[in-house]
Amino acid sequence: MFREMVRIRQQLSEEECVSILKQELRGVLSVLGDDDYPYGMPLNHYYCEADGKIYFHGGKRGHRIDAVRRHDKASFCVYDQGCRQEGEWFLRIRSVIVFGRIELIEDQERINEISRLLSYKFTSDEQYIENEILHSGPGTLLLALTPEHMTGKLVTER
Repeated sequence: MFREMVRIRQQLSEEECVSILKQELRGVLSVLGDDDYPYGMPLNHYYCEADGKIYFHGGKRGHRIDAVRRHDKASFCVYDQGCRQEGEWFLRIRSVIVFGRIELIEDQERINEISRLLSYKFTSDEQYIENEILHSGPGTLLLALTPEHMTGKLVTER
């Protein structure tokens, strides 16, 4: 069902893919939007090692939520900042694409738990995090992407 990579020598291991998902702050979630147009949006995310799912949080209404309610297939793309080898002008960038099914999570305890874990990617300010959860938590919905296929690739930008 899913295509194999053409440039197999550039393929990253599953462990490298998971590492990128855990380390990077943002990616692009793509769903099937209005009138079957692809709808991609940059989002921060949390990769949960315990269940292997990728979580996103946001408001309870909007284009993204409507699209997920209509169609549960999605893809998520993350890439790192790249690096240069000494003496080279071009970047080497690692990217990951995850295909899977996405579901809405409305359990407030789970929303607060994942929101807290996601926040730690950005700040360790406990007071700020708890204040945000207290005030924004009730208006927050959680999306969980269950991976069905994942590939990673090292691209040389030249």
